[in-house]
Amino acid sequence: MNITGTLVNYYIHCKRQCYLMGNKINLEDNSQNVMIGKALHKEKLENDLNSEISIENIRLDKLTKDYLIEIKKSDADEDACRWQVIFYLKVLKDKGIIRKGKIQFIEKNKNSHTEIIELTEDIENKLEQLLMSIQLLINSTDIPPVLHQPTCKKCAYYEYCYI
Repeated sequence: MNITGTLVNYYIHCKRQCYLMGNKINLEDNSQNVMIGKALHKEKLENDLNSEISIENIRLDKLTKDYLIEIKKSDADEDACRWQVIFYLKVLKDKGIIRKGKIQFIEKNKNSHTEIIELTEDIENKLEQLLMSIQLLINSTDIPPVLHQPTCKKCAYYEYCYI
């Protein structure tokens, strides 16, 4: 299976969500939060020629001469966003494209902020371990347990896990 940036994000955020998506159980098409995020992406990148770039199994929000830019509607799980961008940076590096990562959190009614990420050898090694763990999880026959966190209420998989 090709691992995607979304799976990397989900693995950090919720292993159950990663497992379900990795096994082709997609409930995001009915999620209001996912629709809002897509609308914000569209609004932010509407007239930008360097936006929504697909390379093999990844889809980049924006690519400039210096940065790979990922736009997020919320900073609810910054660590998951970081690893998603790290994964994208590694895919680009493997293709000879060296960039820094920039995550733009564009929260409504809050202070928006930006984070810069650089790919280092240590981070690449950690990413390799992470990717192996994701592959093992997806190939497992055991579904990870429900997290029972406040963020579960906003998750596209909420009904699957709780109802």
